[in-house]
Amino acid sequence: MSEITCVRCGQVKPAFERPPFPGAIGQRIVEQICQDCWGQWLRQQTMLINHYGLNVMDPQARSFLKQNMQGFLFKSASEEEVDTSKKGTIQW
Repeated sequence: MSEITCVRCGQVKPAFERPPFPGAIGQRIVEQICQDCWGQWLRQQTMLINHYGLNVMDPQARSFLKQNMQGFLFKSASEEEVDTSKKGTIQW
C-alpha cells in the first residue's frame, strides 16, 4: 500500500486504494488526504447532517456538504462551524 503526506494533518500515512468520493475531488483526496482525516470528515459530515436536519437528496444540502468537505480537508473553502442558532436550516 502506498503512503502520502496528508495536507490536512501533515503526517505520512497510508493512501486510499480508490477515491472515496467521485470526480476530481475524489482524485485529489486520494493524492493528498489520509484515511484518518477522511474518517474525521465523515464524523463531521454526520454531525452537520444531524444538526441541520439535512436531506442529502436535496441539491442545496449536497452543495453545502461538499463546500464544507473541501474546507475541512483542504482548508480551501469556508468550513461551517456548528451554529446552534441555525438548527434545522442551512440558510446562512
